[in-house]
This record gives sequence, C-alpha cells and structure tokens, in this order.
Amino acid sequence: MEPDQTRIVPYEDGPLIVRGDFVLETPDGERIDPGRRTVALCRCGKSAVKPFCDGTHKAIGFKAGTQREG
Repeated sequence: MEPDQTRIVPYEDGPLIVRGDFVLETPDGERIDPGRRTVALCRCGKSAVKPFCDGTHKAIGFKAGTQREG
C-alpha cells in the first residue's frame, strides 16, 4: 500500500475498516471528524454511533461476506 493511499476492507459479518487519508462527510457535505486514521464504519445499520461501528453487529447476528456480490 502506498503511503497516502486509502484502504477499505470489509470484515466478514462486521464493519468496513478504513485506513489512510480520507474525508468523511454527511450526505449534505458536512465533515465528520473521524478522530484517527483508521476507523470502523457500520454495515449493519444498528450502531448507536453511526457512521461508526460500536459492535452491535455481533449482538444482532449481522451476516455479510467479504467479497463483492452481484
């Protein structure tokens, strides 16, 4: 991975892990401060701290693979 390259990795049955330089915004273009260079973004839709993951996916039995579907 190149130094400034952003990497996004879907974890099986879990969040998207984002590493590197990135900008996180609301749909209206308002910036969200991630507070760090590596974050976990919710995929299950049930996190209390969206868009970040809080581990709720484990409690609700969320299932999602790591490969592209379709």
